[in-house]
Amino acid sequence: MDQNDLKGIFAESGKRMKAGVDHLLHEFAGVRTGRASVTILDSVQVEAYGAKMPLNQVASLSIPEPTTIVAQPFDPSQLGAVEKAIRAAGLGLNPANDGKIVRIPLPPLTEDRRRELSKHVHKLSEECRNAVRQVRRDANDRLKKLLKDHKISEDDEKKGLDEVQKLTDAHIKGIDDLQKKKDQELLGR
Repeated sequence: MDQNDLKGIFAESGKRMKAGVDHLLHEFAGVRTGRASVTILDSVQVEAYGAKMPLNQVASLSIPEPTTIVAQPFDPSQLGAVEKAIRAAGLGLNPANDGKIVRIPLPPLTEDRRRELSKHVHKLSEECRNAVRQVRRDANDRLKKLLKDHKISEDDEKKGLDEVQKLTDAHIKGIDDLQKKKDQELLGR
């Protein structure tokens, strides 16, 4: 048995764990904290030209003020569709158009809404931790199978299990840190 099989298991596990954390970061970007960010509109789909398209493909998005996002449709005839899509996205936003652009004022977050968003952040974090643990289980199962098939020694299996645990601990700590940081942004704690 060469060490490349073990390295492959570690590399793949690390990659899968990192992908989970990257996904969590993307999800967190969509959670509003009080400052305007165009990423909160990532989920908005506009009905344009007979198809549903992401908002950022039908309009340019900018932040002229900390609490306002502006959407300027590339095609002025899409103004109504852009406004309608933002309203329908369930983000609690109330866009208004002036005939050229759609202004999206961001209402201040209430304490209740902040707590609700914090719970959502905790749920997303826990889902990510579970995904990381699943990757750990997969890797450990593969190591146990290699041992059972006499492709690695018991020492190699033990080292492998330790290495996978270190990877898992590092990614879980990363998730915990991201969650704390997002909570501080939301709750100011």
